[in-house]
Parts: sequence; C-alpha cells; structure tokens
Amino acid sequence: MSLPEPNRWWALGLAAAGGLITDAAFPGRGWWGAAFVGMALLFFALRRDSARWNCLVGLVWGLAFFATHISWSNYVVGRVPWFALTVFQALYIALFAIAWTWARRGVAIWRGPWLQATAFVVLWVATEELRSTAPFGGFPWGRLAFSQEDSPLVRLAWLGGAPLVSAAVAGVGVLLAISVLSAARLRVGRTTLAIGVGVLLVGAGLLVPLDTQAQAGNLQVGAVQGNVPTPGADAFSQQRAVLDLHAKGTHELLKQVKPGELDVVLWPENGTDVDPEADYSAAAEIDAAAKAVTAPMLVGTVEYPASGGRYNTGLLWEPGTGPVARYVKQHPAPFGEYIPLRKWIRPFSHEVDLVRNDMIAGTKVGVVPLAVPRLHRTVVLGDVICFEIAYDPLVRSSVRAGAEVIVEQTNNASFGFTDESTQQLAMARLRAIEHGRATVQISTVGVSAIIAPNGAVSQRTDLFTAAQLVAALPLRTSLTPATVIGDWLAWAFDGLALVIVVSGMVGATRVRRAHRPEGRL
Repeated sequence: MSLPEPNRWWALGLAAAGGLITDAAFPGRGWWGAAFVGMALLFFALRRDSARWNCLVGLVWGLAFFATHISWSNYVVGRVPWFALTVFQALYIALFAIAWTWARRGVAIWRGPWLQATAFVVLWVATEELRSTAPFGGFPWGRLAFSQEDSPLVRLAWLGGAPLVSAAVAGVGVLLAISVLSAARLRVGRTTLAIGVGVLLVGAGLLVPLDTQAQAGNLQVGAVQGNVPTPGADAFSQQRAVLDLHAKGTHELLKQVKPGELDVVLWPENGTDVDPEADYSAAAEIDAAAKAVTAPMLVGTVEYPASGGRYNTGLLWEPGTGPVARYVKQHPAPFGEYIPLRKWIRPFSHEVDLVRNDMIAGTKVGVVPLAVPRLHRTVVLGDVICFEIAYDPLVRSSVRAGAEVIVEQTNNASFGFTDESTQQLAMARLRAIEHGRATVQISTVGVSAIIAPNGAVSQRTDLFTAAQLVAALPLRTSLTPATVIGDWLAWAFDGLALVIVVSGMVGATRVRRAHRPEGRL
C-alpha cells in the first residue's frame, strides 16, 4: 500500500518550491543542503503515473530553478533571451520527468524504493549530461555538483568528477524523500535505513584523500585584476582603458615582489581587447609591464584573422620578445560570443546583433608551455577561458596533456553584481579537486581567487575592484581517478538510463496501469 499522490495543485507548488530551494544551494546563498530538499520535493511532486502530467511538473521545477539561477543573463542580454534560455533548459527537466515516469513502470522499480532511488539518480545525471553537451555544445550551468563547493560531497569529484557529485546530491535528496514517506507510514526500519544511508553518503566525501603537496616544485605566480572603468557591457567599448588598468596593476605587483621573483603574471580574459600583435602601442605597453616585473605574462586578448571572425586568446608574452605561445578558446559561448541560427532568431530579439563579429573556435588543447629558468624546465599551464570551466572534457584534456596547474581566464564585467562570477568560482573549486591541481581564477573585475588542489580558497578578491594576487602554486603531475576515468562514468550513466527507460516501457506493456500504484514506496 502506498501514500496517495499529492493534489495536482500541490504537486505544482512542490515543484516550484523545489526549483527555488535548489537554487539556494548555489552561490550566492550557498546553502548546499538545500539541494537535497529541492530534489526531495521534485521526487514528491512526480508521484503520478502520467507522463504528460509529470512533464508539466518537471517543466515547472525547471522554470523555477533556471529563472533564478541564470538571472544574470537577463542583466546581460535582456528579458527575451533570458526567458528563452530558461524555458529551453527547463524542457530538459520536463524530459527527465517523462523518462522517470516511463522508467518507474518497470515492475522491479515500482515495487522497490531502493531501485526507484537508483533509477531516479541515474536518469537525473544522464539528463545533466545531455544538456551539458547538446545543442551547440550544451550548457552545463546548474548541475547539482556545482552547488556543493563547501559540502563534503564535493570531494567525490576526485573519484568521479561532476557526474559522481551530482549523483550523490540527487541520491541524498531521494533518500530524504523516502525517509519522509516511510515515516508517514510508520515504517521505522525503512525510515532509519534511508536516513542512515543518506548521512553516510554525505560523510563519504570526508574519506576521500586530497593531497595538496607539490610534486614538481612550486610556481611563483602573480595575477592581475585590473577592473574596468564602467560595469556592464559598456566595458567592451573601453578597450584602451581596460588595457591601461591591467598594465598599471602589473606594475602594482612590485609592491609585493621584486623584479624577477615571479615565474609568470596572469591577466584575465579581455585584459586587452586591443590585439598587441596588430597594435604597436598595445604591444609596447604590455612589453613594458612584462619588463618591469621581469616575468612572462599570460595575456587575455582578441585576435582578428584576415579571413574574418575573431579568436579569444590567451597569449604568452615574453618580455623583450613578444608572443611565444598561445591558447585559443575552443568553446565560444553560443548566443554570447557567436550567434547560431542568426536569421531565424533576429525576429524575436534584436539583441542578436550585439554580436556583430562571430567568435571562431580554437582546435588545440588548452596547454601553454612556460619556460621557468628557476626550475630549469618547462612548466605546462592548463588554460581555459571563461565558461569553458563548466565543461568537463575541456579541463580534463588540459590535465591529460600535462597541465601542472589550471588557469581560468575570465571576464565578468558584463554580468555586474550578479552571482555569475561566484558560480564560476564554484566550478573552478570543483575542477581543482577533480584533477588535483592548484587553480587560479583571474577575472577582469572579480571574483578572482587562488585555489589549492583540495578546493580550498586561500585568496579571493571582491567584485569591481582593482587587485593583485601573489601565490606559490604547488605543481602536481599525478592523475586523479576522475582524470583517468574521463567520460566513462558519464557514458555509464547514459547507458543505464537508456536501459532503465526501455525496461520500464516494456514492463508497462505487461502490467496493467490499474495494477501499478501511483508512486509506490
């Protein structure tokens, strides 16, 4: 016998509340335990055995979550694109709800709460993986893993990356729901077991060993957050002023170090939107700054090839020599840095024409070789630019290619005082743990941070301030289990999800609907 399903209006209310509460787990509230409650409410709300109804419930949960979670997009591009992205992402949750309804119709699953929990988790992670890859390369924002930067569960990233952390969060949420439903039926044993397993799952992360010691020496790093004259999209029209501010910030490093003490100076994405390879005065200003600190600089800039378009580039600049290496962003942000389907979208929003010159994707892995005379060798920097920190394969490929530290160059000026920058910081902290690498998030306007290989933040700046960071980063060469496993865990979730859904659909043909109790537990 099972509890009756919730009233339809109550189900929609639970879904909306669940989405809002889940968002509270992410920066800036950062109440990581709220993700468990939000997932539990979604589980409650999806108790009806109707794919069409559950599709609506999932859509409501998704709308409530994404409307708040990516509200920064409203600040940048306006209401229509923000609303469109919110609805599109919410459709993935609606798809998840349909898949969950079909999967639950399998005899083994609807008869057993523990298999229900497993199926729910598998389908959730598979849905996250789907929306992180398609279309246009996907949009991973809002993965449950990115809500756990201060939770013990984030340490599981060392074992299985973001998919394993998301699975753990969803699992704890379902166990919470099972414990409440079982308690309502006075099933003491099941209630106790669900609570116990949930607590053990949360605490399991504390058992994961996170080594922070240097394996190949330390890299002396300076990072410059130069700030911009005016917050918002107008910062892109102040190219020369932004360059001047970052050059000035580089000279300011000499208040903390002597010339020659730094191995490299890191500038953010768009530290200069004046291409120093095409503009003599920009090159002279950058070279003067590099000579002042007597160190090479990784400079975020934009290049304009003769064939058209533009590249978002991290350029390694040697003082007195100029560019010696570069990384070109592999994953330009669709609708932000280039506009797919431009002619079809323009009738709905003129904002598409704010991007007049589409960005071209780079084709090489994000590694930048840095000669370090002090260490008598070349150190490999892993470079990702802005949103690339959200994409599992891009960061992983850098580490597999030999990166000993991770650098995230980003420009958050367009997002104002929203949570976008701290959401990126949460991702960077997870990546540090996932790959066992010290990580630097360096932004034009903040938040910038120095992150240890265990995800701990040792230095952090405020938004829209000029700041300089100096740190000794431990260089590490070993690979974590997550780095070695790569996409195999995600593929396993995808494969299991397909099997579960197909099995449920087949099972539904063998058992009449009247014999499948709604949301049986």
